[in-house]
Amino acid sequence: MTGRFRIEVLNAQHDREKFSCGVEALDRYLLERVTQDVRRRATACYLALETDTDRVAGYYTLAAGGVPLTDMPEDIIKRLPRYPSVPVAKLGRLAVDADFQGQRLGGALLWDAVMRTLRSEMAVFAVVVDAKNEHAEAFYRHHGFTSLGSLPKQLILSLTNLTFKG
Repeated sequence: MTGRFRIEVLNAQHDREKFSCGVEALDRYLLERVTQDVRRRATACYLALETDTDRVAGYYTLAAGGVPLTDMPEDIIKRLPRYPSVPVAKLGRLAVDADFQGQRLGGALLWDAVMRTLRSEMAVFAVVVDAKNEHAEAFYRHHGFTSLGSLPKQLILSLTNLTFKG
């Protein structure tokens, strides 16, 4: 990413103390738990850093996952082999610091996550997310995600016919 922000893999030198997105659970996760999850290889974390100051402006996490074939929407099931589970990338968390909200950084982080997934050498059919609230659900739906199975607010973006809106 060029311009005002750059996206990097989380490392120990990044100062996460001042990050505040307005959702305590997301702030606390970045400050207290993400390093442990990365060390255990349970997730990968990517930070959007303000180019001039190195301030953490946003972040997201990605992890490998699987979704039971039976939970997939019918129109998708028709196009898939009959394996019990479909490989996906789980977008675990995505947050933008309050000072940077409204500047399309969330969409840029989402785009980076999707592109990183597409470039992966592992076979991944889709990106899946559990939207935390109605606002998050509307954000993901705006970017092309659709409902997945019967779980409320669980959404999917198929990578086979990407129609991502920037």
